[in-house]
Amino acid sequence: MQTHTRSSFLARAALSGLVLAAVVIWPARAETIGEVSTVFKLIGPNHKIVVEAYDDPLVEGVTCYVSRAKTGGISGAVGLATDKSDASIACRQVGEIRIKEPLPQQDEVFSERLSILFKRLRIVRVVDVKRQSLVYMTYSEQLIEGSPKNSVTAVPVGKPIPVK
Repeated sequence: MQTHTRSSFLARAALSGLVLAAVVIWPARAETIGEVSTVFKLIGPNHKIVVEAYDDPLVEGVTCYVSRAKTGGISGAVGLATDKSDASIACRQVGEIRIKEPLPQQDEVFSERLSILFKRLRIVRVVDVKRQSLVYMTYSEQLIEGSPKNSVTAVPVGKPIPVK
């Protein structure tokens, strides 16, 4: 009986460890808020502009809204298309701001693949200690050549921000 209890405990502990690892390792996921079609495609989905929401994983009460182009057609439907580098960001206070732990001065908060191999959309948080604000920037990065297209927004915190 004791062996069964111990093995059951070990199995639950292992499962809990896997769940915790998945939460820590997997990046935050975007929640699609809305989309509009920009080009009709006869075969496959239309080209679109999508609006996605990202909650900052270390700052409760801050959500970033990103609008970006999403390629349709056959290549977009099967995940082989490379989306354009154009993106816009607006981060807002959506509740009481609670900082869970001291923040790095600059940190990548989100990253999402825009093509099957080489292109990513990134969102970086920079702490402006002097102005007690969080600055968020979005840009795209490619393995060989990135894009200078970017967008920036800031969220005032109104109190000292703990920095690592």
